[in-house]
Amino acid sequence: MSGIWRHRLFWPLATLALLLAVNAGFNANFLVLQWREGHLYGSLVDILKGAAPLILVSLGMTLVIATRGIDISVGAVVAIAAAVAAWMIGGSLVVVDGVATHVSRFPMWAAIAAAIGVGLLCGAWNGLLVSVVGMQPIIATLILMVAGRGVAQLVTNGQIITIYYAPYFFIGNGYLLGLPFAFWIAMAVFAVLLLLTRRTALGLFIQSVGINPSAARLAGLPARSITFWVYAFAGACAGVAGLIVSSTVKSADGNNAGQLLELDAILAVTLGGTALTGGRFTLAGSVIGALIIQSLTYAIYSLGVPPEVNLVVKAAVVFAVMLLQSPEFRRTVTGWMRRPQPAPGSPTA
Repeated sequence: MSGIWRHRLFWPLATLALLLAVNAGFNANFLVLQWREGHLYGSLVDILKGAAPLILVSLGMTLVIATRGIDISVGAVVAIAAAVAAWMIGGSLVVVDGVATHVSRFPMWAAIAAAIGVGLLCGAWNGLLVSVVGMQPIIATLILMVAGRGVAQLVTNGQIITIYYAPYFFIGNGYLLGLPFAFWIAMAVFAVLLLLTRRTALGLFIQSVGINPSAARLAGLPARSITFWVYAFAGACAGVAGLIVSSTVKSADGNNAGQLLELDAILAVTLGGTALTGGRFTLAGSVIGALIIQSLTYAIYSLGVPPEVNLVVKAAVVFAVMLLQSPEFRRTVTGWMRRPQPAPGSPTA
């Protein structure tokens, strides 16, 4: 039993279960699932659907943090990718055989490839600044965090681009085997990444770079190349998240798309058990952390917490969870509880 308590996924899973129980306590239909129109309906399905972009960004962030880095530009990259996809898809209204229909400006596959490619290029830019130029990760990614919003605004011409092309909506709003298609995308990326880090030496290389980059280079590992491609991959994940976000809301807003997503991703990774000091990481924990963030957001809105205080409530809950996950904090509390109390009538009583 003690081994279960020490498992790195125990506290994230316990936190997720507690949040689901709280939601169920205030909403009698929270755990109810219904099969309608060929797929599942319910609050749990909504959480899976809403968590998909955050899961993708968190997976990329996990590898970045594992190499002792940080990427605070992923929210801006999401906005850029969404803006590029929306601009290329558009949806002009034309009349074909007497029937008005919306057509894409470019083929949908080209728009999808462009959005992911732009995300990859943004991540590669960050990786170049960190691994080759030698900038501190937070400074290197801060540059793109600021400039990226401007780039997204330039692509959208400062306007919200509305998408009318119906096939594009399947990415964010479609269903496959009863579950949201966006969630399947996130799980596919998770499965491939888990396979690469568990069944190949990639996971060990990333850990080695995170634990001691200098020792990794002396051991013959291509530490700079690993760092570069980790940031590039994080950018590609943000590009896919941008596709999902723009498809879900059927538009692209260069100013607000992906706003504060980088902070939620960092929280999800740390809640999942990955240390910000680099080295060991857990992809499954990051997925659970993203579900925790989404479940917490759902609970805040479903409980009717006023919008002006919901961020404060969210921060307080995350703070409490991080304290519970801290071994040092638990040892301190346990030691205080086990401290013998003075007998009644003694001088120290």
